[in-house]
Amino acid sequence: MTITLHSRVEADLQTVSQRFDAHLFRYLLPRGAKLLHFGGSKTGDTVHLELPLAGEWLSEITEDHQSENLNYFIDEGRTLPFPLKTWTHKHSLIRNGQGTTIEDKMTFSTGTIISDVMTYPALLLSFLPRVWLYKRYFRVNSHR
Repeated sequence: MTITLHSRVEADLQTVSQRFDAHLFRYLLPRGAKLLHFGGSKTGDTVHLELPLAGEWLSEITEDHQSENLNYFIDEGRTLPFPLKTWTHKHSLIRNGQGTTIEDKMTFSTGTIISDVMTYPALLLSFLPRVWLYKRYFRVNSHR
């Protein structure tokens, strides 16, 4: 299944790209989650989390790209909490006039379509706050 979210922020593509870092990642984490390691957003980097109740989550960046109008990186789950079996998350930063659109496209599987459908709402509710958190982060931290 796939979840796609869009957030338009009032910061240029270069600024948003430069600030896609451990500070932003901590800001986006749900309450109680811990960032154990943030290696970056380039191919080969890893991100390691400890989630309340769900447990360990380790992702590896498997692809990254930068151009004048689009930057993206893709992370794939290597160690995932139950019930996830697969996880791919493409983070796209798209030039949008003077601002940037951040697209989070997450594809996951639990192994069965029934379980996917049951898991979808929980994942959507976990990631939906990013839409307004991105807006606030880049407004408040535009001169960081």
